[in-house]
Amino acid sequence: MAKPDDRSDNVEKLQDAIQDTIENFREGQDYLSEHADEISGEEKDQIEAKNERRLDSIQGMREEVKDEAADAQE
Repeated sequence: MAKPDDRSDNVEKLQDAIQDTIENFREGQDYLSEHADEISGEEKDQIEAKNERRLDSIQGMREEVKDEAADAQE
């Protein structure tokens, strides 16, 4: 038998994921700031691309939070 769909803590989980992703983004930025002259161009490009994906993920998760909040009010 399948478990019932418990979405009561989705917003909290999404907010935690957003905070974690923001922290990872900042760590990537800090790493680039501190080591830009020590790393290869390829590594720099990879970190910048990963941070772009993180920004996209953050935006998507924020949209999900809005959707979940709207669903909770219905």
